[in-house]
Amino acid sequence: MLLDDALRALPLVESYEGSLIDVGSGGGSPGIPLASALPEREVTLLDAEQRKCDFLRRWSPSNAEVAWGRAEEQPVEQWGVALAKALAQPPVAAELCLPLVRVGGAAILWLGREADPGRLAVASERLGGGTPALHDGLAVIPKVAPTPPGFPRRVGVAKKRPLA
Repeated sequence: MLLDDALRALPLVESYEGSLIDVGSGGGSPGIPLASALPEREVTLLDAEQRKCDFLRRWSPSNAEVAWGRAEEQPVEQWGVALAKALAQPPVAAELCLPLVRVGGAAILWLGREADPGRLAVASERLGGGTPALHDGLAVIPKVAPTPPGFPRRVGVAKKRPLA
């Protein structure tokens, strides 16, 4: 079930070039299954908890690098695709992911049933993202402009004061 859920993003990920970052990788999904399915692509598995990073290092394929840290502390516009599953509410997840993606790439978010696409679109516009496209419970947010000044905001601010 978890494997299928992660791999449903595969065709969407394949439509963008460049390396991937799984933000809040935790137990490794979707990052590890996608890294295994795309052995030619570099994948970064990012998590803020050291014990989760230790787990990820044990199980990640050779094309995956594990990074211990926060999304807000990573270099901006370095990846082709940023992924987030169960990270935060969609506008917050967008704020944590979109600054990491270079123009021409995309953030792909797993959405819950209660997700509000309108709020996600508002956040996306403020972050250099285009209109989110919905695909089978996934939101694909294209990065259409550079990350605006002031983003990413300090650690924790996106959750405390969401953009939408």
